[in-house]
Amino acid sequence: MKASQLLKFYEQGYRDFTGVDLKGEDLSGVMLISVNLTGVNLIGANLSRAFLTKSNLSRASLNWANLSYAKMSETNLEEADLTKANLKGAFMVKSQLMEAKLSGADLSYTNLRGSNLLAANICGAKLQKVNLRQANLNKVNFNWANLHKGRLSGAQLQNTSLTDVNLSQTFLIDVDLSGADLTGINLSQAKLARANLSNTNLSNANLRNARLKEVDLSYANLKNANLVDARLKKGNLSNANLTNADLTNADLCHASFKQADLSYANLMEANLENTDFELAILHNTILDNSHSKRNKSRENCSSYSFQENVQIA
Repeated sequence: MKASQLLKFYEQGYRDFTGVDLKGEDLSGVMLISVNLTGVNLIGANLSRAFLTKSNLSRASLNWANLSYAKMSETNLEEADLTKANLKGAFMVKSQLMEAKLSGADLSYTNLRGSNLLAANICGAKLQKVNLRQANLNKVNFNWANLHKGRLSGAQLQNTSLTDVNLSQTFLIDVDLSGADLTGINLSQAKLARANLSNTNLSNANLRNARLKEVDLSYANLKNANLVDARLKKGNLSNANLTNADLTNADLCHASFKQADLSYANLMEANLENTDFELAILHNTILDNSHSKRNKSRENCSSYSFQENVQIA
């Protein structure tokens, strides 16, 4: 079917275009609100700036389609194939993308707030500055995706795959990533206030200058992690493994390291005001060569101390 025929039928009141073949057609800027496009072939089609609000595109083929800046709020794209599609700047608030294929797609600047992407495949996609606040991202495959400066605060992230994902400067406030495997992940300058990262594997992770106020990192594996300049005020790192971690100049004020392993960790210039190291292991830990010495970064701190029963080799 040609684009002109589709638009003519739409003007006549038709709304069901199930299975129609529109491969490569130019539908840029068209208005197709609340239409049924289930299973349509839109491979390589141009839908830039189109209005598809509340339409049904479930199981549609949209490979390599141009959907940049399209209006698709509350649109159904369940099981749709959007492999390498251009969705840059699209408005997709509260859309349904369960089990959608989005590998290699461009979702930068896209607004997906409150959308359902359960079990979607988004590996290798571009997601810079994407808005995924309050979205359902459970079981999503984000492997090798770029989420630089993305907004994921309040999103659901249970059983989400995040291998080699770039989360630098990303907003992850109040998220639950407990038990996740985040080995070697880039979270530099990320905002993770009040996040649940308990039992998370963050070995070799880059958390440089990350904002981790009141974060739960209990029982987390932070071996060899980069926490230089990190802000961990009131953080819970009890029973965490911080072996060989770099906490240079980190703000650890009021943080808890109860029973944590800080062997060979570097705490040079760290703010240790009211930090709790009860039963912590400090074997060969670097503490300005003396755990009781104050340095310039602590001049404004009223006090800091190490609880009794600290193990110092």
